[in-house]
Amino acid sequence: MSVVVICIPFPVIPMPHTIHPALRHLLVFVASTLLSAVADAATDDPGRLKARQVCSVCHGLVGIASAPNTPNLAGQPETYLAAQLRAFRSAARRHEVMNVIAAPLSDADIAALSRWFASIRVEAQPAPPQ
Repeated sequence: MSVVVICIPFPVIPMPHTIHPALRHLLVFVASTLLSAVADAATDDPGRLKARQVCSVCHGLVGIASAPNTPNLAGQPETYLAAQLRAFRSAARRHEVMNVIAAPLSDADIAALSRWFASIRVEAQPAPPQ
């Protein structure tokens, strides 16, 4: 199974100031969890399942980050992703969140996650003229 993500630049529309930031994060989490449950029914890929459980809140369901200052993982080289996850797991690369997230990952988990995110093809398209 192959996933294609097409990124089209568009103006950022700010969220209404009446919604508390914590509620906005909760809404994003709930929406991504519900969407991932539907998506999981279509595949049994171990990398995709592990990504939904561990990575999707920050890095998005298909590797397009949903959290600010979080890198996109979709389309990154498999060897690069595996090396970075191993470095986070061993704490050779320091990040307060990723060190905790990567610590319990097995070698099989890292291989599956790396393979999954590397398999996602990302295409950029220019924004339509206004």
